[in-house]
Amino acid sequence: MDRDYVLGTHSKELARLGLQHRVWRPVVLDCWQRAGITVGKHVLDLGAGPGYAAIDLAEIVGPTGEVVALERSENFIRAMEQACRARSLGNVKIHQLDLVTDELPDGDYDFSWCRWVMSFVNDPSILIRKLGDVMRKGSVAIFHEYGHESWHFLPRLVNQERFREHVIATWRESGDEPHGAVALATLLPANGFTIHSARPHLFCVRPNDYMWQWPVTFIETYLPRLIETGRINQDFANQVRDDLAKAEMNPDALMITPLVLEIVAEKL
Repeated sequence: MDRDYVLGTHSKELARLGLQHRVWRPVVLDCWQRAGITVGKHVLDLGAGPGYAAIDLAEIVGPTGEVVALERSENFIRAMEQACRARSLGNVKIHQLDLVTDELPDGDYDFSWCRWVMSFVNDPSILIRKLGDVMRKGSVAIFHEYGHESWHFLPRLVNQERFREHVIATWRESGDEPHGAVALATLLPANGFTIHSARPHLFCVRPNDYMWQWPVTFIETYLPRLIETGRINQDFANQVRDDLAKAEMNPDALMITPLVLEIVAEKL
């Protein structure tokens, strides 16, 4: 049985993750191209979720390449298997495992890909140590990880800021870390990697920008969870929704998105 993620693995979360991947897909494809992922490469996908990135990677590396996707959730694995069948992809190998408590599969990996995972493992040092053990010399590890403190609306939405603080608190109460990017600068060099590049991805968007939907759908998905845990009541959730609706009607409204830090590191 799945140990539920702090964000859940239900159908609404699958849909939200799909939108999130589509929003970020141009950024991710550019990152992979710059890093050198191409036909014939072998890629380790850490915390593959429902497999949105794994599918893209499998199509890029082609039948002579391979994607090894690691995921804990049975719900996400079923979604990934279904997507692979629908696209007739035979170059994705899926392993159900916990990134911290289980061993990572050995392989002749050219790349590893890890997106929004460091925030959801209770001991990132164990994961990076294991990654260092399975990545060969000269291989490249790519990360896209969160830093949530940048997330703001202009004009300010005070209830959204309170919502963000509740999110951070519940993640930490679950043993997770919302600013998952922070630890990488220390952990990677300590485990045999040298950081080649670090690039911040931060956007200032308006309500009619597609990127706007990424944090907004997160809010709508996470409000019910905060109510279930007793951290907020329905009145507060309604206030958050009302503030967002007013912001979306304001042509001068801006949102500064959560920071996503891109790190590309080589195994020495």
